[in-house]
Amino acid sequence: MSEISEVLPQTPEREHKQSESSDTEYDVHYSPIISLPEVQVSLNEDDETEFLKIRAKLYRFDSLSEPAEWKERGTGELKILRHNENSSFRIVMRRDKTLKVCANHFITPWMELKPNSTNKKAFIYTVLGDFADEQVKSECLAVKFGSMENANLFKNKFEEAKKILKIDCDLYNGKVDKLINDSLNESLTENRNNEEAEEITKKLTELEVTNEDEKEE
Repeated sequence: MSEISEVLPQTPEREHKQSESSDTEYDVHYSPIISLPEVQVSLNEDDETEFLKIRAKLYRFDSLSEPAEWKERGTGELKILRHNENSSFRIVMRRDKTLKVCANHFITPWMELKPNSTNKKAFIYTVLGDFADEQVKSECLAVKFGSMENANLFKNKFEEAKKILKIDCDLYNGKVDKLINDSLNESLTENRNNEEAEEITKKLTELEVTNEDEKEE
């Protein structure tokens, strides 16, 4: 038996056990062959404040499949983010583990959450432009929560965001429309003034030509 043990290669565990009964101690440590630096990944949320963060499951309605059906898009953390400068709101959701984006779209004042007829913890809504697939798509989405408490919290925050948009976001509170109208009026006034100036210049030119003709006669 002792002969077999002498032939066997010494594993770290055996080395460690032997070191306990010997004067020499072995520090079992394996250095990595390749050292990879830590990479900081940006979520592109630096200019936004978290308005709500909640777990949910997301579905999209695939009208092109035969038959048309709801398809699961992912489960993970759903966030409502508020932009720090213009007070716009968007929904961002990433799948668990992979963190792949499965929802990325803005909230608008005219979006409506419709309760699911078969599940009180789920809502259905339509978005004109979702960027989850890195291209703009109109989607009909359904979001489901684990409890009625979470479902009600999402609904309340969603409706609160719509109210804030109408007050603080220039895109929806009328300020942008006013700026556009003012700009158009300025442009029209400038064009009108230019036309009047051209007309006056034309008349003065005609008058000078007439005077020159009279002098020659």
